[in-house]
Amino acid sequence: MNNAIITLGIVAALALSLNGEVAAQDNDHQMHPTGDEVPEVNHEEMSHEEMSHDAMDHSGMTEMDTDSLRDPHAYSGGYERASGPYSLPSQRQVVLADEATFVGVWMDRFELVDHEDGEGAEMEGYAWLGNSYRRILLQAQIETVEGEVEEGEVDLLYSRAVSPFWDIRAGLHRSFGENADRDWATIGFKGLAPYWFEVDAALHLGDNGRTAFDLEVEYELLLTQRLVLQPRIDIKAFSETDIELGRGSGLSTIKAGARLRYEFDRQFAPYLGVERVKLFGETADLRQLGSSRTETHWVLGLRFWY
Repeated sequence: MNNAIITLGIVAALALSLNGEVAAQDNDHQMHPTGDEVPEVNHEEMSHEEMSHDAMDHSGMTEMDTDSLRDPHAYSGGYERASGPYSLPSQRQVVLADEATFVGVWMDRFELVDHEDGEGAEMEGYAWLGNSYRRILLQAQIETVEGEVEEGEVDLLYSRAVSPFWDIRAGLHRSFGENADRDWATIGFKGLAPYWFEVDAALHLGDNGRTAFDLEVEYELLLTQRLVLQPRIDIKAFSETDIELGRGSGLSTIKAGARLRYEFDRQFAPYLGVERVKLFGETADLRQLGSSRTETHWVLGLRFWY
């Protein structure tokens, strides 16, 4: 047993010795695959400046055959978009909502009014043609008492959006009453103010330096998803007295009230409400003798749009 162990140790020592000599010979004399000895290269004595890349011969490199590349349009077989049996129309197929033209009618107030002078009716609404950014508006506001037009306003306006919540408007304004009519140029704005107040303001410019200012502010308070309380205030002022229209200079009229509506649908909502009307200054003085400067109106109406 001991002799076998000694014999194995001697064989392993001889094998390690032979492997070391072979590795040393391989490092000292590298051989080319053909069998020739590869000369030793001294990298420190090499000069990279002496190497001329221009002198390198690229003639042996084969050029890429571009004809063999795939033509990205070859799948069409020579057909183009607007020609051939499979042609498509050249015009656009998709039209976005802000590029289309729409028509609509909005009746904000269509109501019966009970006040001191008798039974009456009022309407305020507009029709429009255009898109989300530009519109042509025809709007009207008319008040009648016992079937006779007491006062009214009609506007033909061009409206343009100047921000996400505001439109600027310009056009023609006509006011009329029992005794006279007046034509104005008008400019104004309408939009949603902070805290969700809807504001509609207009400045009317008439002849002989006559001007008028009209401001409406509304707010919608959702009591439920269908029951809505809408406070509203309307202020009118004039620069000069117009006896025929029954308007005095300065602050003329303030209407303040609230309407409670129930929206069976967003496009159909009946309501009832109350409104307080107060006349100021010369406008109150131009009223018939004995007429009150302050009135209370009870209203029953309908709001709709389509």
